[in-house]
Amino acid sequence: MTCLICGSLAYDTIMTFNGRFSDAILPDQLHKVNVAFLVPGMRREFGGCAGNIAYNLKLLGGEPQIMATIGFDGEPYLERLTELEISRRHVRTIKKSFTAQAFITTDMDSNQITAFHPGAMAMSHENKVADAAQGMRLAIVAPDGRDGMVQNAKDCAAEGIPFIFDPGQGLPMFSGEELIEFIDMATYVAVNDYEAEMLMERTGLSQKEIAQRVVALIVTRGELGAEIYTGDAVLDIPCVPVENVVDPTGCGDAFRAGLMYGITRGMDLLTCGRLGSLMGAIKITHQGGQNHKPTRAEIADRFKQAFGYSF
Repeated sequence: MTCLICGSLAYDTIMTFNGRFSDAILPDQLHKVNVAFLVPGMRREFGGCAGNIAYNLKLLGGEPQIMATIGFDGEPYLERLTELEISRRHVRTIKKSFTAQAFITTDMDSNQITAFHPGAMAMSHENKVADAAQGMRLAIVAPDGRDGMVQNAKDCAAEGIPFIFDPGQGLPMFSGEELIEFIDMATYVAVNDYEAEMLMERTGLSQKEIAQRVVALIVTRGELGAEIYTGDAVLDIPCVPVENVVDPTGCGDAFRAGLMYGITRGMDLLTCGRLGSLMGAIKITHQGGQNHKPTRAEIADRFKQAFGYSF
């Protein structure tokens, strides 16, 4: 069952700060922040929301179809997609731009400071959902170029493709009116707890009111798990415990892949959320967004161990 993944492909430069941001940033001096962090650990990874979601969906046995843009330096990413047997049919190369790049610094409490260069992502509106619509069971409109996100949401609605609105770090680009329009077109909305607060502030809608406009509102809460608001019900999704937290980068994308896999297989929302939670837990024990390599059988075994039944 094919899923359309609209979002970014990016290179992630991930740095590790062996301290706490809170110890280096003076609360009474936020009007003139000038800080530097020594980052002895640094690596470059394949990332971007679309790439990470597609990678995790493929691990589960799903059929991701990425719709994204890359730059003139994107050939290594295209080669990787081929190796992973993920279609690159709807990945467009923008020859005058860099591929989108994120520079992420993580402290010892897993807090992150990110700088993001959009590059080719700003031209994501050159792709057309109609070109990939046939046979699509579900789509996600994940962080991408502003115009691309607007167009992809409208096109999914016009093509009758149910989709998850996942504004992520792109949320501040939109006004309250625009966000309400996204919500009203979407089938599901997925945000983390910080984004949920911003979404409510900008739209003037409560979580319950947002949930009433869609099939479900999914709010991830890191180590606190997640909550799924559907109608008047709230489903509590526990965090799956892990022995060693390594890197939170891409955990939200892994969660969304589990969610999408469950939805397209007709699973109930509680099971979908639990599968998302498990995928995030598997990812967090590895560095980068695409370096964990469990088989589907191993994922199924871990799910049964965690929740007492099979998905």
